[in-house]
Amino acid sequence: MRTFTRILLIIAGTVSLGLGIVGIAIPLLPTTPFLLLAAACYVRGSTRLYDWLLNSKYLGDYIRNYREKRAIPLRTKVGALLLLWASIGYSALFAVSMAWVRMLLLLIAVGVTIHICKLKTLAAEAKAYEPADDNV
Repeated sequence: MRTFTRILLIIAGTVSLGLGIVGIAIPLLPTTPFLLLAAACYVRGSTRLYDWLLNSKYLGDYIRNYREKRAIPLRTKVGALLLLWASIGYSALFAVSMAWVRMLLLLIAVGVTIHICKLKTLAAEAKAYEPADDNV
């Protein structure tokens, strides 16, 4: 692949990664789609960055769970929905004065809520039972 194309893919992946990280804290900015886009750019532009992203302690699970299982943990679902409705509710009630913008915000919140609720919920990871060594 040409060097210029690889550089553009790495830049696009890095911008997507940044937006995905910001999306963790801002409910209106979706985290997982940006992380998936970053992974797609990195896999074509830099296998080293792709491997780093997938093996990242905090971000790798987002990508693997969504890509392989189409699921997210219950804690993530609840947190996302609480932040979503708190921020959109506040915005609709106090920050926006136009009725059509309020309705648009509420429709977006409903749409995102439906999408999140349709995703499978990951079961809590059970720790493997390891019997104690009784050979004393």
